[in-house]
Amino acid sequence: MGHWLHQNIVEPGKLPLLLALSAFLLTFAVTRVITRMIRAGKGPFGNITPGGVHVHHVVPGVVLSVVGGFGAVAAGQHGVAPGICAVVFGVGAGLVLDEFALILHLDDVYWSEEGRQSVEVVVLTASLVVLVLAGFSPLGVDELSGDQQQSRLGVVLTYLVNFGFVLIALFKGKVRMAVIGTLVPFIALIAAIRLARPVSPWARRFYRNRHRARARAVLRAYHHDVRWVGPRRRFQDLIGGAPDRAPLPGPPGPPSEP
Repeated sequence: MGHWLHQNIVEPGKLPLLLALSAFLLTFAVTRVITRMIRAGKGPFGNITPGGVHVHHVVPGVVLSVVGGFGAVAAGQHGVAPGICAVVFGVGAGLVLDEFALILHLDDVYWSEEGRQSVEVVVLTASLVVLVLAGFSPLGVDELSGDQQQSRLGVVLTYLVNFGFVLIALFKGKVRMAVIGTLVPFIALIAAIRLARPVSPWARRFYRNRHRARARAVLRAYHHDVRWVGPRRRFQDLIGGAPDRAPLPGPPGPPSEP
């Protein structure tokens, strides 16, 4: 394990990326635990409201991301500094993307349905970084035999082809399958050859005059959403917490007198 870690992570210079990803995931997990405790009124934590202004954790996240990013650029590639800057950047990125929905909507939608977008972006980001880490570097690694070099080139070519399938899946509106496909190539292939979502750029471009294909896409999207909306929401609730439910409208009041 130590030899593999040195040859595939340390020697190609991917250790800072691994540290940043670890800090990113740990920060997101800890932040969600704390915010859920604040929401439930448990523990010693509470919102930071100096002067009556609620300071969201995206604010320190932006600061840490800027410090870590510029620090990594200035630190070079040797020594302990790049690793420290990577951890600082990972913590900042975790805080920022945990409130991605707030930045997108410019509103405090953390515990609303729109807040689920933050969880999706975090999962997408982590998946893409894992993909970069998993891609063995064919260059810049010493002591490789000819067979190992050829094997690494084959892996890289496989990832490039799979990346094309991932792009097609995104163009077809299958974002979640594209995310999973970054780690499981077979999933990206399935998403690339299946019908596109009816509102996707692919459908608008290629189904414009194919009414039968558009009708099939609408019907398939409907059945897919009915089947998977429940499990997907439960998975998102497990990671980020269930959003607030909109109150049901009460009974109508008595008519007002003229």
